[in-house]
Amino acid sequence: MKPPYTLYGWHLSYFTGKVRCYLLHKGIAFTDQPVNMFTLLSTIKRQTGAVVMPVLRTPQGAWVQDSSVIIDQLEAAHPQRPVIPTSPVPRFAAYLLEAWCDEWWVPIAMHTRWTYPENYALFEREAGRHLLPGFPGPLQRRAVAYIAANLRAKLHTVGVRPEQFATMDRWTTDMLDHLDAHFAQQPYLLGAQPTLADFSLAGPMVAHLGRDPWPARELVAPRRHLRAWIERIAAPTPELELAHAVTAPLPATDALPDTLTPVFQAIFAEFVPLLEGINQQVSAALPKLPPGKALRRGLADVEVPMGAGRLRRSALPYTLWMAQRALDVYRAMPPAEQAQVQAWLSGLGGERLLALDIPRLRLQGLRVMPEPAAS
Repeated sequence: MKPPYTLYGWHLSYFTGKVRCYLLHKGIAFTDQPVNMFTLLSTIKRQTGAVVMPVLRTPQGAWVQDSSVIIDQLEAAHPQRPVIPTSPVPRFAAYLLEAWCDEWWVPIAMHTRWTYPENYALFEREAGRHLLPGFPGPLQRRAVAYIAANLRAKLHTVGVRPEQFATMDRWTTDMLDHLDAHFAQQPYLLGAQPTLADFSLAGPMVAHLGRDPWPARELVAPRRHLRAWIERIAAPTPELELAHAVTAPLPATDALPDTLTPVFQAIFAEFVPLLEGINQQVSAALPKLPPGKALRRGLADVEVPMGAGRLRRSALPYTLWMAQRALDVYRAMPPAEQAQVQAWLSGLGGERLLALDIPRLRLQGLRVMPEPAAS
Protein backbone atom coordinates (compact mmCIF):
# COMPACT_ATOMS: atom_id res chain seq x y z
CA MET A 1 0.00 0.00 0.00
CA LYS A 2 1.37 3.40 -1.00
CA PRO A 3 1.85 5.96 1.79
CA PRO A 4 -0.62 8.87 1.87
CA TYR A 5 0.22 12.36 0.80
CA THR A 6 2.56 14.30 3.08
CA LEU A 7 1.95 18.00 3.60
CA TYR A 8 5.07 19.87 4.69
CA GLY A 9 4.16 23.16 6.36
CA TRP A 10 3.25 25.00 9.53
CA HIS A 11 -0.20 25.79 10.90
CA LEU A 12 0.80 29.46 11.03
CA SER A 13 1.77 29.47 7.32
CA TYR A 14 -0.57 31.43 5.02
CA PHE A 15 -0.52 29.03 2.06
CA THR A 16 -0.21 25.88 4.15
CA GLY A 17 -3.54 26.90 5.66
CA LYS A 18 -5.06 27.07 2.19
CA VAL A 19 -3.91 23.56 1.23
CA ARG A 20 -4.64 21.95 4.61
CA CYS A 21 -8.25 23.18 4.63
CA TYR A 22 -8.67 21.87 1.09
CA LEU A 23 -7.32 18.41 1.99
CA LEU A 24 -9.57 18.18 5.04
CA HIS A 25 -12.72 19.09 3.12
CA LYS A 26 -11.90 16.75 0.26
CA GLY A 27 -11.32 13.90 2.68
CA ILE A 28 -7.93 13.11 1.14
CA ALA A 29 -5.73 11.13 3.52
CA PHE A 30 -2.52 12.95 4.32
CA THR A 31 0.22 13.17 6.92
CA ASP A 32 0.69 16.59 8.48
CA GLN A 33 4.46 17.11 8.65
CA PRO A 34 5.80 20.28 10.31
CA VAL A 35 8.91 21.60 8.57
CA ASN A 36 12.19 21.58 10.49
CA MET A 37 15.27 23.61 9.63
CA PHE A 38 16.98 20.81 7.69
CA THR A 39 13.86 19.96 5.68
CA LEU A 40 13.20 23.61 4.86
CA LEU A 41 16.73 24.65 3.89
CA SER A 42 17.95 21.40 2.38
CA THR A 43 15.36 18.79 1.40
CA ILE A 44 12.65 21.12 0.12
CA LYS A 45 15.14 23.34 -1.70
CA ARG A 46 16.72 20.31 -3.36
CA GLN A 47 13.35 18.85 -4.40
CA THR A 48 11.61 22.04 -5.57
CA GLY A 49 14.35 24.62 -6.14
CA ALA A 50 12.91 26.97 -3.52
CA VAL A 51 12.89 27.43 0.25
CA VAL A 52 9.13 27.45 0.64
CA MET A 53 6.10 25.92 2.30
CA PRO A 54 3.76 24.24 1.80
CA VAL A 55 5.12 21.38 -0.24
CA LEU A 56 3.15 18.23 -0.98
CA ARG A 57 4.85 14.87 -1.43
CA THR A 58 2.62 12.51 -3.39
CA PRO A 59 2.30 8.75 -2.85
CA GLN A 60 4.33 8.35 -6.04
CA GLY A 61 7.21 10.31 -4.51
CA ALA A 62 6.76 13.57 -6.45
CA TRP A 63 7.28 16.89 -4.63
CA VAL A 64 4.80 19.62 -5.60
CA GLN A 65 5.27 23.28 -4.70
CA ASP A 66 2.81 26.22 -4.92
CA SER A 67 -0.62 26.00 -3.35
CA SER A 68 -2.49 26.59 -6.63
CA VAL A 69 -0.53 23.90 -8.46
CA ILE A 70 -1.03 21.50 -5.54
CA ILE A 71 -4.81 21.96 -5.62
CA ASP A 72 -4.91 21.67 -9.42
CA GLN A 73 -3.11 18.33 -9.29
CA LEU A 74 -5.19 17.01 -6.40
CA GLU A 75 -8.45 17.97 -8.11
CA ALA A 76 -7.37 16.05 -11.20
CA ALA A 77 -6.41 12.99 -9.15
CA HIS A 78 -9.44 13.15 -6.81
CA PRO A 79 -12.46 14.41 -8.79
CA GLN A 80 -14.97 13.42 -6.12
CA ARG A 81 -16.57 16.37 -4.30
CA PRO A 82 -15.16 18.95 -6.75
CA VAL A 83 -14.32 22.43 -5.48
CA ILE A 84 -14.50 24.16 -8.88
CA PRO A 85 -18.03 25.28 -9.88
CA THR A 86 -19.30 24.07 -13.23
CA SER A 87 -21.39 27.13 -14.09
CA PRO A 88 -19.33 29.80 -15.89
CA VAL A 89 -19.75 32.84 -13.65
CA PRO A 90 -19.13 31.01 -10.33
CA ARG A 91 -16.22 29.14 -11.95
CA PHE A 92 -14.56 32.37 -13.07
CA ALA A 93 -15.42 34.05 -9.76
CA ALA A 94 -13.77 31.23 -7.80
CA TYR A 95 -10.47 31.71 -9.63
CA LEU A 96 -10.69 35.49 -9.36
CA LEU A 97 -11.27 35.22 -5.61
CA GLU A 98 -8.33 32.83 -5.38
CA ALA A 99 -6.03 35.42 -6.97
CA TRP A 100 -7.40 38.18 -4.71
CA CYS A 101 -7.10 36.14 -1.51
CA ASP A 102 -3.64 34.85 -2.37
CA GLU A 103 -2.18 38.22 -3.36
CA TRP A 104 -4.19 41.20 -2.08
CA TRP A 105 -4.51 39.93 1.50
CA VAL A 106 -0.79 39.29 2.06
CA PRO A 107 0.01 42.80 3.39
CA ILE A 108 -3.00 42.65 5.72
CA ALA A 109 -1.94 39.26 7.10
CA MET A 110 1.67 40.39 7.51
CA HIS A 111 0.62 43.68 9.11
CA THR A 112 -1.70 42.10 11.67
CA ARG A 113 0.98 39.53 12.57
CA TRP A 114 4.15 41.62 12.78
CA THR A 115 2.91 45.04 13.89
CA TYR A 116 1.57 43.79 17.23
CA PRO A 117 4.30 42.36 19.52
CA GLU A 118 1.94 40.10 21.47
CA ASN A 119 1.71 37.81 18.44
CA TYR A 120 5.40 36.98 18.55
CA ALA A 121 5.18 34.66 21.57
CA LEU A 122 2.94 32.25 19.65
CA PHE A 123 5.11 32.47 16.55
CA GLU A 124 8.29 31.91 18.57
CA ARG A 125 6.86 28.91 20.42
CA GLU A 126 5.41 27.12 17.41
CA ALA A 127 8.16 27.94 14.92
CA GLY A 128 10.89 27.04 17.41
CA ARG A 129 9.32 23.67 18.16
CA HIS A 130 9.08 22.90 14.45
CA LEU A 131 12.45 24.26 13.31
CA LEU A 132 14.60 22.53 15.94
CA PRO A 133 12.48 19.83 17.59
CA GLY A 134 14.05 18.55 20.80
CA PHE A 135 16.70 21.28 20.94
CA PRO A 136 17.14 23.60 23.97
CA GLY A 137 14.90 26.66 24.10
CA PRO A 138 17.70 29.22 23.54
CA LEU A 139 18.72 27.51 20.28
CA GLN A 140 15.11 27.32 19.13
CA ARG A 141 14.64 31.01 19.84
CA ARG A 142 17.78 31.90 17.88
CA ALA A 143 16.54 29.90 14.90
CA VAL A 144 13.15 31.61 15.09
CA ALA A 145 14.79 35.03 15.31
CA TYR A 146 16.62 34.27 12.04
CA ILE A 147 13.38 33.26 10.27
CA ALA A 148 11.50 36.23 11.75
CA ALA A 149 14.16 38.67 10.59
CA ASN A 150 13.84 37.33 7.04
CA LEU A 151 10.06 37.69 7.14
CA ARG A 152 10.20 41.21 8.58
CA ALA A 153 12.62 42.18 5.82
CA LYS A 154 9.82 41.52 3.32
CA LEU A 155 7.26 43.78 5.01
CA HIS A 156 8.17 46.94 3.09
CA THR A 157 8.03 45.04 -0.21
CA VAL A 158 4.42 43.94 0.26
CA GLY A 159 3.30 47.36 1.51
CA VAL A 160 3.47 47.00 5.30
CA ARG A 161 4.78 50.52 5.91
CA PRO A 162 3.94 52.59 9.01
CA GLU A 163 2.59 55.53 7.03
CA GLN A 164 0.01 53.17 5.49
CA PHE A 165 -1.19 51.45 8.66
CA ALA A 166 -4.26 53.68 9.08
CA THR A 167 -5.38 53.01 5.49
CA MET A 168 -4.81 49.27 5.89
CA ASP A 169 -6.68 49.19 9.21
CA ARG A 170 -9.72 51.01 7.81
CA TRP A 171 -9.81 48.73 4.79
CA THR A 172 -9.53 45.62 6.94
CA THR A 173 -12.36 46.51 9.29
CA ASP A 174 -14.62 47.44 6.37
CA MET A 175 -13.86 44.25 4.43
CA LEU A 176 -14.27 42.04 7.49
CA ASP A 177 -17.66 43.67 8.05
CA HIS A 178 -18.64 42.78 4.47
CA LEU A 179 -17.50 39.19 4.95
CA ASP A 180 -19.29 38.90 8.28
CA ALA A 181 -22.52 40.15 6.70
CA HIS A 182 -22.08 37.65 3.87
CA PHE A 183 -21.47 34.70 6.19
CA ALA A 184 -24.57 35.68 8.16
CA GLN A 185 -26.51 34.68 5.03
CA GLN A 186 -24.32 32.01 3.40
CA PRO A 187 -22.19 29.24 4.91
CA TYR A 188 -19.45 29.64 2.27
CA LEU A 189 -18.31 32.30 -0.19
CA LEU A 190 -20.24 31.09 -3.24
CA GLY A 191 -23.13 29.45 -1.44
CA ALA A 192 -23.83 26.14 0.29
CA GLN A 193 -20.62 24.33 -0.58
CA PRO A 194 -16.97 25.33 -0.13
CA THR A 195 -15.04 26.08 -3.29
CA LEU A 196 -11.52 27.07 -4.27
CA ALA A 197 -12.42 30.59 -3.14
CA ASP A 198 -13.00 29.49 0.47
CA PHE A 199 -9.72 27.61 0.73
CA SER A 200 -7.90 30.64 -0.63
CA LEU A 201 -9.52 32.93 1.94
CA ALA A 202 -8.49 30.39 4.58
CA GLY A 203 -4.88 31.43 3.97
CA PRO A 204 -5.12 34.84 5.64
CA MET A 205 -8.09 34.01 7.89
CA VAL A 206 -7.21 30.61 9.35
CA ALA A 207 -3.43 30.89 9.48
CA HIS A 208 -3.15 34.59 10.41
CA LEU A 209 -6.12 36.74 11.45
CA GLY A 210 -8.07 33.96 13.10
CA ARG A 211 -5.05 32.49 14.88
CA ASP A 212 -2.69 35.25 15.95
CA PRO A 213 -3.75 36.64 19.36
CA TRP A 214 -4.21 40.31 18.45
CA PRO A 215 -6.29 40.02 15.26
CA ALA A 216 -8.19 37.00 16.59
CA ARG A 217 -9.32 39.04 19.59
CA GLU A 218 -9.70 42.50 18.05
CA LEU A 219 -10.85 41.74 14.50
CA VAL A 220 -12.35 38.26 14.30
CA ALA A 221 -13.99 37.62 17.68
CA PRO A 222 -16.46 40.57 17.36
CA ARG A 223 -17.65 39.18 14.01
CA ARG A 224 -19.32 35.94 14.97
CA HIS A 225 -20.40 34.88 11.48
CA LEU A 226 -16.86 35.26 10.16
CA ARG A 227 -15.57 33.40 13.20
CA ALA A 228 -18.03 30.57 12.52
CA TRP A 229 -16.89 30.35 8.88
CA ILE A 230 -13.26 30.13 10.02
CA GLU A 231 -14.20 27.24 12.30
CA ARG A 232 -16.11 25.49 9.50
CA ILE A 233 -13.36 25.82 6.93
CA ALA A 234 -10.52 24.96 9.34
CA ALA A 235 -12.03 21.91 11.00
CA PRO A 236 -14.91 20.36 9.04
CA THR A 237 -17.02 17.85 10.93
CA PRO A 238 -19.69 15.42 9.71
CA GLU A 239 -22.28 17.46 11.61
CA LEU A 240 -21.28 20.70 9.89
CA GLU A 241 -21.17 19.05 6.49
CA LEU A 242 -24.65 17.64 6.99
CA ALA A 243 -25.98 20.97 8.25
CA HIS A 244 -24.62 22.87 5.26
CA ALA A 245 -25.14 20.17 2.65
CA VAL A 246 -21.57 20.33 1.40
CA THR A 247 -21.86 16.80 -0.01
CA ALA A 248 -24.47 18.00 -2.52
CA PRO A 249 -23.33 18.83 -6.05
CA LEU A 250 -22.12 22.35 -6.73
CA PRO A 251 -25.05 24.47 -7.93
CA ALA A 252 -25.31 24.71 -11.71
CA THR A 253 -26.48 28.32 -11.63
CA ASP A 254 -24.77 31.59 -12.43
CA ALA A 255 -26.39 33.44 -9.55
CA LEU A 256 -23.89 34.67 -6.98
CA PRO A 257 -24.99 35.89 -3.54
CA ASP A 258 -25.77 39.60 -3.50
CA THR A 259 -23.87 39.85 -0.22
CA LEU A 260 -20.65 39.36 -2.21
CA THR A 261 -21.25 42.49 -4.32
CA PRO A 262 -19.14 44.78 -2.05
CA VAL A 263 -16.29 42.27 -2.21
CA PHE A 264 -16.26 42.14 -6.01
CA GLN A 265 -16.63 45.90 -6.27
CA ALA A 266 -13.52 46.26 -4.11
CA ILE A 267 -11.67 43.74 -6.29
CA PHE A 268 -12.46 45.69 -9.45
CA ALA A 269 -11.68 49.07 -7.86
CA GLU A 270 -8.43 48.04 -6.14
CA PHE A 271 -7.04 44.68 -7.24
CA VAL A 272 -7.49 45.21 -10.97
CA PRO A 273 -5.51 48.49 -10.86
CA LEU A 274 -2.77 46.56 -9.03
CA LEU A 275 -2.72 44.02 -11.86
CA GLU A 276 -2.57 46.81 -14.43
CA GLY A 277 0.34 48.48 -12.66
CA ILE A 278 2.30 45.23 -12.37
CA ASN A 279 1.55 44.39 -15.99
CA GLN A 280 3.02 47.69 -17.14
CA GLN A 281 6.27 46.99 -15.30
CA VAL A 282 6.49 43.37 -16.42
CA SER A 283 5.82 44.30 -20.05
CA ALA A 284 8.62 46.88 -19.85
CA ALA A 285 11.03 44.46 -18.17
CA LEU A 286 10.58 41.43 -20.43
CA PRO A 287 12.39 42.80 -23.53
CA LYS A 288 15.51 43.36 -21.38
CA LEU A 289 15.35 39.94 -19.71
CA PRO A 290 18.10 37.49 -20.77
CA PRO A 291 16.71 34.31 -22.38
CA GLY A 292 15.88 31.60 -19.88
CA LYS A 293 15.97 33.96 -16.90
CA ALA A 294 13.13 34.64 -14.46
CA LEU A 295 11.92 38.08 -13.47
CA ARG A 296 12.97 39.44 -10.10
CA ARG A 297 10.56 38.64 -7.26
CA GLY A 298 9.79 42.33 -6.81
CA LEU A 299 9.96 45.25 -9.21
CA ALA A 300 9.40 48.96 -8.54
CA ASP A 301 6.56 50.31 -6.43
CA VAL A 302 3.02 50.58 -7.71
CA GLU A 303 0.37 52.76 -6.06
CA VAL A 304 -3.28 51.70 -6.09
CA PRO A 305 -6.54 52.54 -4.34
CA MET A 306 -7.28 50.85 -1.03
CA GLY A 307 -10.72 51.81 0.22
CA ALA A 308 -10.75 55.60 0.63
CA GLY A 309 -6.94 55.72 0.70
CA ARG A 310 -3.96 54.61 -1.34
CA LEU A 311 -1.50 51.74 -0.97
CA ARG A 312 2.07 51.58 -2.24
CA ARG A 313 3.79 48.23 -2.57
CA SER A 314 6.29 46.54 -4.83
CA ALA A 315 5.01 45.12 -8.09
CA LEU A 316 5.23 41.32 -7.79
CA PRO A 317 5.21 39.56 -11.17
CA TYR A 318 3.88 36.37 -9.55
CA THR A 319 0.58 38.20 -9.02
CA LEU A 320 0.16 38.35 -12.79
CA TRP A 321 0.54 34.58 -13.02
CA MET A 322 -2.39 34.26 -10.61
CA ALA A 323 -4.46 36.63 -12.75
CA GLN A 324 -3.45 34.64 -15.83
CA ARG A 325 -4.96 31.53 -14.19
CA ALA A 326 -8.33 33.24 -13.88
CA LEU A 327 -8.24 34.70 -17.38
CA ASP A 328 -7.28 31.32 -18.83
CA VAL A 329 -10.45 29.88 -17.30
CA TYR A 330 -12.47 32.57 -19.07
CA ARG A 331 -10.68 32.06 -22.39
CA ALA A 332 -11.29 28.31 -22.30
CA MET A 333 -15.07 28.86 -22.17
CA PRO A 334 -17.27 28.65 -25.25
CA PRO A 335 -18.57 32.02 -26.53
CA ALA A 336 -21.98 31.69 -24.84
CA GLU A 337 -20.36 31.19 -21.43
CA GLN A 338 -17.89 34.00 -22.02
CA ALA A 339 -20.87 36.27 -22.72
CA GLN A 340 -22.32 35.38 -19.30
CA VAL A 341 -19.05 36.28 -17.59
CA GLN A 342 -18.84 39.53 -19.57
CA ALA A 343 -22.37 40.49 -18.54
CA TRP A 344 -21.60 39.76 -14.88
CA LEU A 345 -18.41 41.83 -14.97
CA SER A 346 -20.14 44.71 -16.73
CA GLY A 347 -22.85 44.78 -14.09
CA LEU A 348 -20.21 45.33 -11.38
CA GLY A 349 -17.84 47.61 -13.29
CA GLY A 350 -15.22 44.91 -13.85
CA GLU A 351 -14.84 45.02 -17.63
CA ARG A 352 -11.21 46.23 -17.37
CA LEU A 353 -10.17 42.85 -16.06
CA LEU A 354 -10.77 41.17 -19.41
CA ALA A 355 -8.80 43.90 -21.18
CA LEU A 356 -5.57 42.92 -19.41
CA ASP A 357 -3.01 41.86 -22.01
CA ILE A 358 -0.69 39.79 -19.81
CA PRO A 359 2.41 38.25 -21.42
CA ARG A 360 2.36 34.46 -21.10
CA LEU A 361 4.13 33.53 -17.88
CA ARG A 362 5.13 30.29 -16.19
CA LEU A 363 6.40 29.47 -12.72
CA GLN A 364 10.04 28.91 -11.89
CA GLY A 365 10.21 28.24 -8.17
CA LEU A 366 8.99 31.40 -6.46
CA ARG A 367 9.45 33.51 -9.58
CA VAL A 368 7.85 33.75 -12.99
CA MET A 369 9.39 33.84 -16.42
CA PRO A 370 8.04 34.19 -19.96
CA GLU A 371 6.76 31.05 -21.58
CA PRO A 372 8.87 29.99 -24.58
CA ALA A 373 7.51 31.17 -27.89
CA ALA A 374 5.63 28.49 -29.79
CA SER A 375 7.72 27.06 -32.61
